This record gives sequence, C-alpha cells and structure tokens, in this order.
Amino acid sequence: LNSNEKHYYWQSGVPREERLKKRKHWTFVSRDLPSFSSPDPTFFGFNPPAQKGIQCRFGERGVTAATHYDGGRNMIAMMTGAKRYILSPPNACRKLGIVSTRRHPSFRHSMLNFGRVTLLDKKDTGVKMSDREREWLRIAGSAQTLSTVLKAGEVLYVPSHWFHYIVSLQKSAQCNTRSGIHEDGNPNFGGMRDVRACTADEG
Repeated sequence: LNSNEKHYYWQSGVPREERLKKRKHWTFVSRDLPSFSSPDPTFFGFNPPAQKGIQCRFGERGVTAATHYDGGRNMIAMMTGAKRYILSPPNACRKLGIVSTRRHPSFRHSMLNFGRVTLLDKKDTGVKMSDREREWLRIAGSAQTLSTVLKAGEVLYVPSHWFHYIVSLQKSAQCNTRSGIHEDGNPNFGGMRDVRACTADEG
C-alpha cells in the first residue's frame, strides 16, 4: 500500500481458559494451533499453567509495531506472509527511548520511529526530524540488535523482556502464545532487573 493509503490491522485470539475445554468446544484458532493450545507441555508451550491464551494479528504490508518488550516467554508463528523482527536484549533498554511512566498509554514501548535510523546521515530525505529525535535515534542505533525475517511456517522464540520492533513485509497473519516469565535473564544480555530499573515509574 502507498504510505498515504489506509493500512488495516486486525487482532483476534482465544482466552487461556479455552485449552481446558473439550477439543470439540475449541474455536478454529485452538484447533489449528494444537501445539499452542495443548493443556500439556509442548515444545512451543512449555508451561501451560502460565499460558496467556493465543493472540493472532492480521495486517497489511507496511504495518509496524513500536519497539517494546513482553514479560512472558513468547513463541511467534507466522501463518502467511512475512515480518521483519529487530530484537534488542534487556540491557539495551536505556538506549531505546522506552516510555517508563506506567500511566502513559505507550508504557514499555518506544516512541522512536526506528525506520528513520537509516536517514540520519542522508541529505534531502524530505523527512523532518528535530534535533532531539536525531539524538535519540543515534543513541538507539548504538544498541545491540539482531534482525531476522519470519516467514510462513516458521516460529520465532522471543525470550522474556527482549525488545522487538516489527515490520510487516507482506500482508500477513501471525499468532503467538506466551508461557510464563523467565526472571533471571542472561549474564551477557540482562533480564527482568535491567528492564525494571530502566522503566522505574517516573510518575
């Protein structure tokens, strides 16, 4: 779609309680994703009691999700299409411009448009950026990151408290399930403590 056209995004899912019902009462989401909805541990849902249900997102090419973190260990399955995921570890939090005020509607998300990082050293882009935005984008550009493209039939594991920025490369459908929080993190990449220190409520 052209940047000036409407981009549609739709979200649906099932509650965590559905997996405890008899299979004949499951909706099509649970039936089509048995590894996500099983009441027993699987490779994808290794802690069923802590499962948060299944969330599915459908969107056009060009739809993005701001950099953010989720507490739960996240398994993301691409049904159709493709999305780019740019991930940063928990100890990169202070470089990502994460909103730390809990009452803010964008709490635990970044307000930065990471799509503009590549424009910082270019002239005549037609994109207006304030000095403050440029400064923050340069800081964010120095954070540890890894990038991957998730394609139809693939599953991506995003550990607890890892930041991810998402760009739909094609019209896509993706479902995910979260299973519990890993609190200890990793000595090289940090964990929950780093994120909590970074997002301490400023009021």
